[in-house]
Amino acid sequence: MDVSLIVSNILNPPILFFFLGMTAVFVKSDLEIPPPVPKLLSLYLLLAIGFKGGVELIKSGITQEVILTLIAAMLMACFVPIYTFFILKLKLDIYDAAAIAATYGSISAVTFITASAFLNELGITFDGYMVAALALMESPAIIVGLILVNLFSVDEKREFAWGEVLQEAFLNSSVFLLVGSLIIGFLTGERGGKTLEPFTQGIFYGVLSFFLLDMGLVAAKRIKDLQKTGFFLISFAILIPIVNAVIGLAIAKFIGMPQGDSLLFAVLCASASYIAVPAAMRMTVPEANPSLYVSTALAVTFPFNIIVGIPLYLYGINLFWR
Repeated sequence: MDVSLIVSNILNPPILFFFLGMTAVFVKSDLEIPPPVPKLLSLYLLLAIGFKGGVELIKSGITQEVILTLIAAMLMACFVPIYTFFILKLKLDIYDAAAIAATYGSISAVTFITASAFLNELGITFDGYMVAALALMESPAIIVGLILVNLFSVDEKREFAWGEVLQEAFLNSSVFLLVGSLIIGFLTGERGGKTLEPFTQGIFYGVLSFFLLDMGLVAAKRIKDLQKTGFFLISFAILIPIVNAVIGLAIAKFIGMPQGDSLLFAVLCASASYIAVPAAMRMTVPEANPSLYVSTALAVTFPFNIIVGIPLYLYGINLFWR
């Protein structure tokens, strides 16, 4: 593997700010980000990436490749929680296995955004429709996870408020803003892109750096929870993203995606949700232990993907596409 890709990724300002946040916790600095700020930053990132995706989508148009990619994205969002559930069930109870499987079937928008920034730094282009794939992959895993609990739970009295579940899955703030921004970008096109360019592009990397600083603080604080997960889950949190990325790359090669789109698709397949799915699981599967599915996704998989995974997947693309 080309080590320079990892070095180049690590020396990106947003990634270095992530390390700075982790270091602040390890050295017991009093650095902290006030709670409302990270939420605002995440909303900005979703708005910016969604809007830019919509502008780019109208340029590329709805082609056969776009349709195949979106179908593949939804299939992966359903397949991953199913196969990982049966792996997790070997060591965990039904509730924890389903919650973690749903977490890894869904996606991390920040990992996607970090990968986009990595591609921009390398000058590798990618298409806006990948944002649509991002939006489509967040919700199905929640539904699949709850179906798995229903099928395998021994509690016959257990009932889900499916209306609330569907609302949380498809109308949560992340999905709603991302899809809404994508539509607005699509409707306004290049003219709208130029109008919002200072907002969606001019300050984008600064906001991403600030957000990853906060993510470093949060991830470092979650590391102590890994003591509860054991070697099995830590290994799972590293190996499963690699397996999912390989599957994603095989699909991308079959569809004929270009290099940049292939990396983003692999990252979507390899990432794990630490916001939308945990919120849904807390509400619908209270028997599951949040420290298991949150700490594995946030303290292991997220840092692994943004530090090592993204350049590793690009290296795989360079091998496959050669």
